[in-house]
Amino acid sequence: MSTSTSPQPPSTAPALGVWLIGARGSVATTVVAGAAAVAAGLHPATGMVTETPPFADCSLAPVGSLVFGGHDTNSCPLPKRAEHLAAGGVLPYGLPAAVGAELAAADAEIRPGGPLPGDARSDEELIGAFAADITDFVRRRGLARAVVVNVASTEPLPGPDSERLPVSSLYAAAALRAGHPYVNFTPSTGMHHPALADESATSGITWAGRDGKTGQTLLRSVLAPMFLQRALDVRAWSGANLLGGGDGAALADPAAAAAKNAGKERVLADVLGAAPQGEVHIDDVPALGDWKTAWDHIAFDGFLGSRMVLQTIWQGCDSALAAPLVLDLARLVARAGEMGLTGPRPELGFYFKDPDGESSSLGEQFTQLLAFTEQLRATR
Repeated sequence: MSTSTSPQPPSTAPALGVWLIGARGSVATTVVAGAAAVAAGLHPATGMVTETPPFADCSLAPVGSLVFGGHDTNSCPLPKRAEHLAAGGVLPYGLPAAVGAELAAADAEIRPGGPLPGDARSDEELIGAFAADITDFVRRRGLARAVVVNVASTEPLPGPDSERLPVSSLYAAAALRAGHPYVNFTPSTGMHHPALADESATSGITWAGRDGKTGQTLLRSVLAPMFLQRALDVRAWSGANLLGGGDGAALADPAAAAAKNAGKERVLADVLGAAPQGEVHIDDVPALGDWKTAWDHIAFDGFLGSRMVLQTIWQGCDSALAAPLVLDLARLVARAGEMGLTGPRPELGFYFKDPDGESSSLGEQFTQLLAFTEQLRATR
């Protein structure tokens, strides 16, 4: 059970905006409620790597200085969404009421997303409207900058003949247009669309992604190097996910599930040198709500061909696992931008299934992240 901590001291630095794509979803709601709870000293910053000693002198924006807004097509207000999450055990009992003012303030900054069915606007018109919303948010709130973070539901991979940008790439293009850092916490295309390659390379913004590493793949990125380093031959690695909520509904679409699984499979292929036999299956179980169970079955050979099996079961809440990472990334990317470290940041691969860097081993990625802190401490 969480215990209260001392509230963060008030900051004199300009506030940092966090513009959430999918701002009324479970992850975004947990991010806003969690930041308010940590800032007020109601709960500790469990899961926030940036609140550990190695990051103490990196001049990251204090959690209490974060100002939230975003885009969403959902109309359910954040306070009501938080009540639903508390009823499902995702948020602590009583927290929605305790941070109700902060939730309401963030909800007032959420603008209509899109495109919704029947929206006749072109890609250029949508990008312009989304960028204007971000620019207006930063101006009205007197922010130093805003970090655009995609925490929306997974979208299918775009078809080769698609004439329109995928929705995630519209929002990435809006971040480029507005001139603010960008994080893709989803498996969706986002900044990785070929149509954005030239602009993202010359824009001078900082960005990171993609697909936050929260559960099953986190475990894979630890176990796969173990098998490799101990010279054990992995013959097959199969998995299954049971989940409900918005993610379960979105990933019931086979195309969206394929986009999600690509990152899970990449970790094994990158670390082991080749993808072993086996697949990951995702099943939508609405009764589970925002909770999920992930199971892995690993068949491997030991000395003299001795055949062995390791099975793991991970049960958890994706929103609670993701929220501290989103807060970490917003602060780290904003600080990198202040330091003039632009473009994709491979040093943040620790947080992603499909990172911009080459390593997929969690241990190696953590070493790179700690080395990155030295750059963040430097004087520009």
